[in-house]
Amino acid sequence: MINITLPEDSIARRLPFYLAMEEYVARQQLTDDAFFLWQVEPSVIYGRNQVVENEVNQEYCHEHGIQVYQRRSGGGCVYADRDNLMLSYIAKEQQVGFAFNRFVNMLLLVLHKMGIEATGTRHNDIMIGDRKVCGTACRVTPYGCVVHSTMLYDTNMQHMLQAITPSREKLAKNGVESVRQRITLLKDYTSLSLEEIKMLIIQTLCDKEYQLTEADVCAIEEIENTQIVK
Repeated sequence: MINITLPEDSIARRLPFYLAMEEYVARQQLTDDAFFLWQVEPSVIYGRNQVVENEVNQEYCHEHGIQVYQRRSGGGCVYADRDNLMLSYIAKEQQVGFAFNRFVNMLLLVLHKMGIEATGTRHNDIMIGDRKVCGTACRVTPYGCVVHSTMLYDTNMQHMLQAITPSREKLAKNGVESVRQRITLLKDYTSLSLEEIKMLIIQTLCDKEYQLTEADVCAIEEIENTQIVK
């Protein structure tokens, strides 16, 4: 699999840039599947079938400088910051189930290498025990499947709770502690730093590398301008 990288002097980017980067890489119809890692400043991203007013605490996000975006894939609402890893897998395969299964199994391989007994679910989440550490979403393009995932290494739990509007059922369970009981963080299971985990993921999954050119970046920026931004 090809590890896609940005030019070494690239600036920090907003979340829609990386979604556009997925689209751009898919359009290239590479000879092999592709993958890249990314991180963003505090952001919320919700699925294509979701209504922002129902899923996002927009007032809280505005007050705390948390950006809000919509993606073209389905799935739920996700909070991300620089203490999380975002993972993008671009598969030539157009069968969603196959792409999901392959990607989840690749991530399980990485976690098992770390000595973490993680498992996948029928909803394409990754669990450590009964707690979720990684969720995935997928969309089909004319060029193959794009699968993206959020892997929790560490996070601002207060932002995660307040930025995403909880259901009445979740509200009844009490705040941060309740959320913490449903998810888990990789930092609690490994002595590896976030940078070391990034390196391990790339070394395990990829055997090739392609660095995007400035022309590639400009083309991605053009796609980014078409992304829905709330």
